[in-house]
Amino acid sequence: MKVLLAKVGLDGHDRGVKVIRDALMNDGIETIYIGLHKTPEEIVDAAIKEKVDAIGISSMTGAHNVIFQRVFELMKVRGINIPAFGGGIIPDEDIPKLKEMGVKKVFSPGTELNEIVGFVKGLKS
Repeated sequence: MKVLLAKVGLDGHDRGVKVIRDALMNDGIETIYIGLHKTPEEIVDAAIKEKVDAIGISSMTGAHNVIFQRVFELMKVRGINIPAFGGGIIPDEDIPKLKEMGVKKVFSPGTELNEIVGFVKGLKS
C-alpha cells in the first residue's frame, strides 16, 4: 500500500497532515508527503509518478470543492482512477458534494488516527 498526502494552494498549516503521515507510516503504509502549496496538477503528477494506491488531500482554506473537482478532472483526462480522501476544515454541508465528486471519505479535525489508518488500509482490500 502506498499513499500520497498533499497540502494545496495557500494552505500553510501542515501539522495535522504530518501526524497522519507518521501514523500511516508507523502502521507499515508507505506514505509520501509532497508538502505545502501544491497544485492539483502537481498532486496528480506525483500520484502517477509514484504509482500510489490512494491520494489524501488536506485543505484548510475553503477551496476544497474546487481542488477536489480539479484533481478528479485531471485523473479522468489522464486515464487513472486513484481513490482520494480528504481532511481539514471542511464544512459538514460540503461533504455530500465531495462524495458525489468521488471523494471516498472526509476526516474532520479530532478524528482518531486509528480511524484514518483503518480507512486507508481498507482501500487496498
